[in-house]
Amino acid sequence: MEKQALPASSCSLVLLEETKKNHLLLSNGGSGGGGGYPPAAANGSLVPLTVPVSAGGGGVVGGACAGPDKKGGVVPGAGPGYQERETWTRQMDFIMSCVGFAVGLGNVWRFPYLCYKNGGGVFLIPYLLIVFVGGIPIFFLEIALGQFMKAGSINVWNIAPLFKGLGYASMVIVFFCNTYYIMVLAWGFYYLIKSFNSNLPWSTCDNEWNTPNCIEIFRHSDCNNASLANVTITGNLTCAQLADARSPIIEFWENKVLNISSGLDEPGRMNWELMLCLMAVWVLVYFCVWKGVKSTGKIVYFTATFPYVVLIILLVRGVTLPGAYEGIMYYIKPDWSKLEEAQVWIDAGTQIFFSYAIGLGALTALGSYNRFNNDCYKDAFVLALINSGTSFFAGFVVFSILGFMAAEQGVDISQVAESGPGLAFIAYPKAVSLMPVAPLWAALFFFMLLLLGLDSQFVGVEGFVTGILDLFPGKYYHRYKREIAVAICCLLCFIIDLSMVTQGGMFVFQLFDYYSASGMTLLWQAFWECIVVAWVYGADRFMDDVARMIGYRPFPWMKWCWSFITPCVCMGIFLFHLVNYKPLTYNNVYVYPWWGEVIGWCLALSSMLCIPVSVLYKLFRAKGTFKERWAHLTTPVWGAHHLEYMAPDIKSLTSLSPGTDDNKVIIFESVM
Repeated sequence: MEKQALPASSCSLVLLEETKKNHLLLSNGGSGGGGGYPPAAANGSLVPLTVPVSAGGGGVVGGACAGPDKKGGVVPGAGPGYQERETWTRQMDFIMSCVGFAVGLGNVWRFPYLCYKNGGGVFLIPYLLIVFVGGIPIFFLEIALGQFMKAGSINVWNIAPLFKGLGYASMVIVFFCNTYYIMVLAWGFYYLIKSFNSNLPWSTCDNEWNTPNCIEIFRHSDCNNASLANVTITGNLTCAQLADARSPIIEFWENKVLNISSGLDEPGRMNWELMLCLMAVWVLVYFCVWKGVKSTGKIVYFTATFPYVVLIILLVRGVTLPGAYEGIMYYIKPDWSKLEEAQVWIDAGTQIFFSYAIGLGALTALGSYNRFNNDCYKDAFVLALINSGTSFFAGFVVFSILGFMAAEQGVDISQVAESGPGLAFIAYPKAVSLMPVAPLWAALFFFMLLLLGLDSQFVGVEGFVTGILDLFPGKYYHRYKREIAVAICCLLCFIIDLSMVTQGGMFVFQLFDYYSASGMTLLWQAFWECIVVAWVYGADRFMDDVARMIGYRPFPWMKWCWSFITPCVCMGIFLFHLVNYKPLTYNNVYVYPWWGEVIGWCLALSSMLCIPVSVLYKLFRAKGTFKERWAHLTTPVWGAHHLEYMAPDIKSLTSLSPGTDDNKVIIFESVM
C-alpha cells in the first residue's frame, strides 16, 4: 500500500514558549555540572508537566490538550541519564522470537485433538472466523502497543495510566505460566534421557514399577463375544480381568515418572530424578535469557526452526505406516452437524487465545524491542499464518501416527486419540514403541517437544523480566541488573516448582493449568485490552499512532474489531465458560477437595482482580471531581522516543541546555 502523509490533528501542536530560566527544565539537583532533566525521564516514561494556559484557549493544562477533541501527555526532553532501549539486531530476530513463543506445545498436542473432536475439517470454519475477529486483531494490538510505547507489559499502559492494572495482571499470568509450563519440559527431558536405551523402558512389563495387571498386548478383539468372559486370552488374564489391565506406558508415566499419590492432600516424597531434570531445564532457560534480546534473538533461530524439521521427518515416517490413511481421514473428515453445537465455537475461541499467546504481556515486550518504524501490521498477519498453519500441519503428523497405533492394537482411533500430556507422554510414546528403531523416533519426538516448549518458556521469562526492569528507572542502574533479575525470577519459579516434582505434583500442576492461565483469565485480559485502547484511549487515535509508525493506516476492520466485535467475542466465550463451569477432576475419577478449588480460584482471581482493584485505588487516591480524576488518570504519559520519531522537524530536547539564550520549553503532542 502506498504510504500517505497524515493530516495534522487540530490538537497537534508544538508550543514554543520563550524562557531564559525555566523551572521546568531543572538540573538533577543542580549538581554534577552541565545540568540534566527530571529524573523521571531516565526510564523513558516521561511525566506530564504543568504549564500555564495560553490566552487563546488552545494551550495545554497539566499535560492535557484544552481543545474539545483530543488530549495527550506533555513530553519534556530526555536527559543525559536516558538509556535508549535496545532493539533487535535484525527484524528476523523478532519474527523468530514470536514464532518460538506463540508456536508451542498447544499447536501439536491440543489443536489436532480439538479438530478431530469437533467435526474434523468443519472445525476450521469457526477457527478461522475467530482468527480474524479475535486472534489477529489482539495479536496486532499487543505488538503495536509495545512497539509504540517502547515498554514492557506494565509501562506500556502509560497510554492510559488508570488501567495500569492490566500490566500487573499480565505479569501475574505470565509468572504462573512460567512456573508450571516448565514442568512439561522437565518431563520431556526425562523421557528424552530414557530414550537412549536399546529397549524403551515404557515398552515392557518387566520393570520394578510395573504391577501384576500390566499387559503389553491387548487383544480386545478376542473378547468381543460376551460368552468368553472367563476364557484366558493373554498370559494368566481372562477377558473379565482384561478390563482392569494397564499398559506399560501408563504404568511408566504414573508409577515411575509421576509416582502419583492418591490426591492433592498427599504430597508424598520428592522425585529426585525429576528434580534434577527440572533444574537442568531452568539453568538452560537462564543462560538463554540472561543477556537480553541480543542473545535470545540468536537462539530462537534454532529452537523455532528445528521442530519443523522434526515434524517433517515424523510426517514422512508417519504416512508410510499402516493405518496412517485412516488416521488422517479421521482428522479431516467433515461432520457438518457439529457447527450447530456451541461447544465447537467455544473450543475454537479458547484455542486461538491459547495458541496466539494473547494476554500474557510477552508479545508486548517483544514488540517493544522493535524499531519504531517497523511494519508490525504485516508482521501480525505473517505470524498468524505461521501459527495456524503449524497447528493444522501438526495434525497430519499426530493422526498418521495415531492411525498406525489404532491399527496395531485393533481398536477404533477414538480410543487412542488424546490431548495434552496424554498425547505427549502416553499415546505418542506407545506408538513410537511399536516402530522399528524405536529409540531413534522416541529421541527425535522428545527433542522436538523440548525445543517447542523451550522457546515459549524463555520468551515468557523474557517478557516477565522486561516488565519488572521497566519499573526501575535509570537511577537504579546496576551493571548486572538484568542478570540478577533473571536469576531471581528463575530461582523463585524453581522453588514453587518443587511442589510439582512430589508424588502429588501432578495435582498441583493441574491446579495451575486449569485456573492460573486458563481460558477465562486470558479472555478477561483480552476484553479489557480492547476496551482500554478502543474506548478510553481511542481507536482512531491509536490507528493514527500506528500510521505514524508504519507509514499507512491499517484496514478499518482492525478498529471495528477492537471497538465492538472482539470485546463481544471475548465476553461471550468468558460468560459461557463461567456458566458451564465444572469442578476440576484428574482422569475423570479424582475430584479435587473444596480447599483445592479455593486455591485454584485464588490463582485465577489474583490476576483478574488486578484490573478493577487498581482502577478503584487510583480513582480514590486522586483529587478533584470524578470527571477531573478521570481526565487526569487517562492522560497518556509519553516517552522521549515519541518526540524523536513523531516530530522529526523539531530539534531533540537534549540539544537544549539550561542557561543558554536558546532555552525553550517544548510541549509536544502528536496526532494522537
